[in-house]
Amino acid sequence: MAHTIRLSAQTRILLSALLERASQWRYGYDLSRETGLKAGTLYPILMRLSDAEWLETRWEESSVPGRPPRHMYRLTQDGRSGARAATKDASVPARLTRPICNEV
Repeated sequence: MAHTIRLSAQTRILLSALLERASQWRYGYDLSRETGLKAGTLYPILMRLSDAEWLETRWEESSVPGRPPRHMYRLTQDGRSGARAATKDASVPARLTRPICNEV
């Protein structure tokens, strides 16, 4: 079922990050750190992309006893095509946050 993707600046930032390693499975915390997106923004976007079939998802069991499984995400073929089209504009920032400069 085809869904319309809302291509906000945050969605484009996430798609850009996913495209960098499109064939690799990624988990939310990693994507949050890379993009600067907070959980309240990131996870709804991931759910919308998954509902639109731009992402495939799976659970990965932890090798550390007592640690919960991770929800993993990876772009589908349609997701890669859509992400390339959505991020072809060079004005899309790579992330929302800027590095902190400690000037002395």
